[in-house]
Amino acid sequence: MIQPMAELHCIAKRGCLKKKHFPGPFCISASMTSHGARSTALGAGWKRCWQDSGMNKLSRLLGRALLLFAMLPLTASAQDLKPVTVVRGLDNAWALTFLPDGRMLVTEKTGRLRIVEQDGTLGQPLANLPPVDNTGQCGLLDVAVDPQFAQNRLIYWTFAEPAAAASGQSGNSTAVARGRLGPDDKLTEVRIIFVQQPKVASRLHCGSRIAFARDGTLWVGLGDRFERKEDAQVGTNHLGKIIRIDRDGKSPADNPFAGANARAGMATEIFSLGHRNIQGLASHPVTGDLWETEHGPQGGDEINRIEAGQNYGWPRVTYGRNYGSGTRIGEEGPKAGFEHPLKWWVPSVAPSGLAFVTSDRYPGWKGNVIMGTLRGQVLIRLTLNGNQVVGEERLLQTLGARIRDVRQGPDGYLYLVTDGNDGRVIRLER
Repeated sequence: MIQPMAELHCIAKRGCLKKKHFPGPFCISASMTSHGARSTALGAGWKRCWQDSGMNKLSRLLGRALLLFAMLPLTASAQDLKPVTVVRGLDNAWALTFLPDGRMLVTEKTGRLRIVEQDGTLGQPLANLPPVDNTGQCGLLDVAVDPQFAQNRLIYWTFAEPAAAASGQSGNSTAVARGRLGPDDKLTEVRIIFVQQPKVASRLHCGSRIAFARDGTLWVGLGDRFERKEDAQVGTNHLGKIIRIDRDGKSPADNPFAGANARAGMATEIFSLGHRNIQGLASHPVTGDLWETEHGPQGGDEINRIEAGQNYGWPRVTYGRNYGSGTRIGEEGPKAGFEHPLKWWVPSVAPSGLAFVTSDRYPGWKGNVIMGTLRGQVLIRLTLNGNQVVGEERLLQTLGARIRDVRQGPDGYLYLVTDGNDGRVIRLER
């Protein structure tokens, strides 16, 4: 590891790095911050040192290491980050996504879907959305743009659908709708393509996020509706599940419990089960795998890599505890037959939106996972080694806002959505 400046002066007492090789300023300087940010500069004397025929082998190896270090990219530091408000005045904003032209679609839980212009101008709510049950944790939730939007102009969103009087059901359920956004910004051809079953009389744990798979199908996260947590382990319903559907809301034949793998009574839309309250979904930019965040009850928040047909444990395996009493709910695991989370948080941070960094806007962050938090009111950066989470950094600790969603924009910047009556969209600059 490169030593700080004081240690380099000690090294200079032996081998090539003697003072006589550098008549000018010391040729190498290095500094390290507590956040791992590094800076290295090479002086004019370095070349002369490198060419010295009397340099011993150890000094040559050291010189090569220092030269390689000098070429390493810097890592963005928490102090470098500058949250810039793009738009404010949103009413319980829940999600954002980007149109191909750089404009944003933003949902407000109260039932409004808006377009935000590139200059931050907030448009009027789009018309023709189906009725939304805005109660408790339910309402208008996630929004996603079809990967082939340029050809079909389709957008998708999730929301709490109230029961229709004629259906004979009470309560609500998380549903998926789609519509066509015309060049005039009018939303037409709106229809509901999927409805979670059964409907539940609950204001809690509606989920829900959407992520597109590489084959154009949709993954949709669905909450367990709180009172029905045991149903997360029951395959005949959609509670506490991630489903996979096509653009028309139908179950693809290669789903883990469809086609040749169909089981009696098992809902064919199910992709994975054993989830509690899903708040983040994102497709890995390299592997295409699905990653997910969900809330635990009192501790036990999780981030998972989702595999088809697997069971993620809730409520049989969890690090969470019963509210108030702190008593166990299930086993902590690992436990055979259940997937263990990649990382979990005790106490809770209440994870929200999830994104992978693929741009060069934040040196050293490419390939990292960025996660918003509600209770924690920070942005969390997770570093990976393959599919393992190996590091965590908490950012924006003075922002003082519940971060509901995070997305990478087409300009490479990260954009955050804050919760509350004066919600904001924030661009993270440096």
